[in-house]
Amino acid sequence: MVDSKPIVRPPLARADALSTARRRIEWSAYLYILPAYLIIAVFHIIPVFYAIYISLHKGPINKFVWAGLAHYERALGGQEFWNSLVTTFMYAGLTMPFTITLGLFFAYLLYQPFVRIRGLLRAIFFLPYVVSTVGSSIVWAWIFDPRSGLANWLLRTVGIQPLRWLIEPSGIGELIARHMGWSIPAWAHGPSLALVAISIFSIWQAMGYNIVIFLAGLTNIPGELYEAARIDGASGWSLFRHITLPLLAPTTFFVIVISVIGSLQSFNHIFTMNHAAAQSLGGPLGSTSTLTVYMFDQLYSHSNYGYATAIAILLSLIILAFTLFNFRFLGRRVHY
Repeated sequence: MVDSKPIVRPPLARADALSTARRRIEWSAYLYILPAYLIIAVFHIIPVFYAIYISLHKGPINKFVWAGLAHYERALGGQEFWNSLVTTFMYAGLTMPFTITLGLFFAYLLYQPFVRIRGLLRAIFFLPYVVSTVGSSIVWAWIFDPRSGLANWLLRTVGIQPLRWLIEPSGIGELIARHMGWSIPAWAHGPSLALVAISIFSIWQAMGYNIVIFLAGLTNIPGELYEAARIDGASGWSLFRHITLPLLAPTTFFVIVISVIGSLQSFNHIFTMNHAAAQSLGGPLGSTSTLTVYMFDQLYSHSNYGYATAIAILLSLIILAFTLFNFRFLGRRVHY
């Protein structure tokens, strides 16, 4: 009679068999994600290294000459780069607080049960974000037209003198002080009125995206928490402060990171609104020349590929630094 006992392999043989199967499964998985790796390599990784290569050279693309770190030294040692960086930070400071705050305010308002047409209002708020940036920028450039624009028409109806908006290089603080008859130092002049006008458009456009993101975060908050807090006597501001804000921390952190990156990279609407107002790339007296605009000017007007690419890499490093800062100091305060 044949013995039917199962064959017991030694532990080492079983380990080798499992290791072989595991390696086979891993290689087959890599084949599935290979197309994604190829796309990332071709359109992201390789262009980054090629951009670094261009930034270290000068001259036409087909006749590159080694320049080393000369472009970086020129940027960091030149006043134009730092002026553009200050303008970029001014623009970010004008847009980010309003887009985040107003986005949270309207999202919380739309989340309330008494709002009956919530879906329609969501679509209305989100519409500016999906509309063509170039088309909407041209419309807003007409709104800020100093002769026949809607903005000055509204100012005239309330008895305020019309403004030059997109062609005004003076700071907003300087204009207010001049109207009041005051005298303020140069550091208090603030961003130009042209930059403020562009920032108003940016707030209008980006706020809808933040509203949708905050609404998604609000819907993930369990309703039982609000009910329990109301039973304990909490209402209004207490509910918002002690329940909504803490549980919205991950969503708020995401919105802050995305807003920082987006504001530092802004270009399309700045270029379009200046062009529609018959201004140069940097706006009136360069008052709207952010780093992206300055980079494009060096590339388009001066054909300085190496220097423009060096500015782009420096801007990428600045964005990376701010992103790491947010993850380091704000991310630790986020509880998922």
